[in-house]
Amino acid sequence: MEKKYMRRSSLAGIFAVCLVAIFTLSACAQDHKKNENRLKIINEISKNLVLLNNQNNFIPVTKLAEKKFASINLGFEHQIAFDSLLNKYADVKSLSAEKYKDSTTLNDLADDLKFYNTVIISITDQMAKNSRYLNFISDLAQHKNVVVALFGDGKSLSSFDNIAAPIVWSPQNSQEAAMVAPQLIFGGIAAEHTLTKGFSAKYTAGSGYKTTVTRLKFTVPEDAGVNVEDLMEVDKIAQEAIAGKAAPGIVVLVAKDGKVIYNKAFGSHTYDNLQADNVSDIFDLASVTKTTATTPSVMRLVEQNKLKLDTNVGFYIPKARNTPMNQINVREVMLHQAGFIPFIPFHNYVKEGYYARDSSAAFPTKVADNYYVKKGFFSDFMWPKMLNSPIKTRGSYVYSDISMYVMQDIVEQITETPLEKYVVDNFYTPLGMHTAGYLPRNRFTKEQIVPTEDDKVFRKTLLEGYVHDQGAALRGGVAGHAGLFGNANDLAIYYQMLLNKGTYGGEQYFTPQTVDTFTSKQSDVSRRGLGFDRADADLTKKYPSQMASQQTYGHTGYTGIGVWVDPNRNLVYIFLSNRVHPGVSEQLGRLNIRPRIHDAINKAVDKAVK
Repeated sequence: MEKKYMRRSSLAGIFAVCLVAIFTLSACAQDHKKNENRLKIINEISKNLVLLNNQNNFIPVTKLAEKKFASINLGFEHQIAFDSLLNKYADVKSLSAEKYKDSTTLNDLADDLKFYNTVIISITDQMAKNSRYLNFISDLAQHKNVVVALFGDGKSLSSFDNIAAPIVWSPQNSQEAAMVAPQLIFGGIAAEHTLTKGFSAKYTAGSGYKTTVTRLKFTVPEDAGVNVEDLMEVDKIAQEAIAGKAAPGIVVLVAKDGKVIYNKAFGSHTYDNLQADNVSDIFDLASVTKTTATTPSVMRLVEQNKLKLDTNVGFYIPKARNTPMNQINVREVMLHQAGFIPFIPFHNYVKEGYYARDSSAAFPTKVADNYYVKKGFFSDFMWPKMLNSPIKTRGSYVYSDISMYVMQDIVEQITETPLEKYVVDNFYTPLGMHTAGYLPRNRFTKEQIVPTEDDKVFRKTLLEGYVHDQGAALRGGVAGHAGLFGNANDLAIYYQMLLNKGTYGGEQYFTPQTVDTFTSKQSDVSRRGLGFDRADADLTKKYPSQMASQQTYGHTGYTGIGVWVDPNRNLVYIFLSNRVHPGVSEQLGRLNIRPRIHDAINKAVDKAVK
């Protein structure tokens, strides 16, 4: 019986993955007509969804930082699809009741939930006939936040009369319905409908609550007026990149009008093709760290009036006061106009005896697998060397990694908190970004992280979840300019928040004025915003792409990353790759892959407007 169950689960999983892929545009369905038909089905499901028992406005779920989520699998046949959509909004742990199927109660399952305060339970009308399930839900709702997703004709609604927990009811029980209901729970779609007929004394005709959209929706291109066939050029360019060895693997995501209309993976983790890229894979984001970790921290502190852009560096960093850096102001640092040299190759200073293959009190800082650098290498050598580096080009635009080492220290001085903790607590967890962060090997398996360079010179190992940038690595993997890892979905959430002028999921992270200030052109000598890169006004440079609007802002990363927001088109474009594997290659640039994909997206979107 167990083998048969597992085989059926595997087949269901494959089927569900295929359907989820269709939902976000995959090889399963690529033509316009199929997507139009699917959109009709999605809209029909959405039209029939009813939200009940929401008197406390728990749905759409807010304040994610205060919640620990679990999703219970009681045997719902579309559970994999359901959970996959939940996890696009928050870190939701899937727990199965299968091992308790012979128990008279589900008390042991309830015990498994002791570390979770918010539990989502998917159940069908047929399953709701099981009194054990109803008792479990009723008991659980006494102690925790519970959300019930009920699928079926509604005849079982009367069984929930004594349960006060919010219920999202779908008359349809299908894979598509299982992928739409989670979006209502988290605010990807709005609840707009009420019961057309009564089912019990409590659930009478007209019952139901209405909500608004607060988060990304996951849908087909046609939902944003884009013809999927016009996006086929993206596939072709990505496949050309893989064939031309510009990178082993690529993930592309497009969000238009707050809707993820394209999210697709190409290629493999490495050129041996042993593990295909997946849209949920975690990448080394390289310099996109600057705009996704350090810059928002600066934005928050400026808003709180704890950091002033026109105050000198030495005011915030005691060690800088007797160095050439003292009189440089923060604004110059954020604009890359401080006169810092571009970078210092610190790994060239690591000599025999400076590192060890095992950790110890003398070698505490992990740089990679089996590589630990000696105590104080950053504080006693790297940091003083940066602080005392010559100021050569002040007032001119010279892109420098040193700038974000400086801003990291300023953020940490003011907040009295390590940068890696500050960004998770203030941005990533509240936003629902559960892969984004530093030091991913502390949280994820190697298989979930796309490897970067096979470092033959410095660390002499394949880098899997350890930052590619040598300076950031020697700092222990956490730096203001590099070290952040994450997947495409997390980046889409963060950059959609910026496109929304600072709000997402019912919470405000920045004022619109702050977002506008940092992302708009702020320099007389470059295209830059504060921390953010921008479209170049010199159209002959075609940067970041030929068709990018002048409002476009974002950043690129050395490992083969590109993130661009176009307010003019209400568009977020995410490009992830590991172009530095197995060694650093310029092929991604030679083939012009990132800009060409960007333009293919812009053409498809502009065509839709016409």
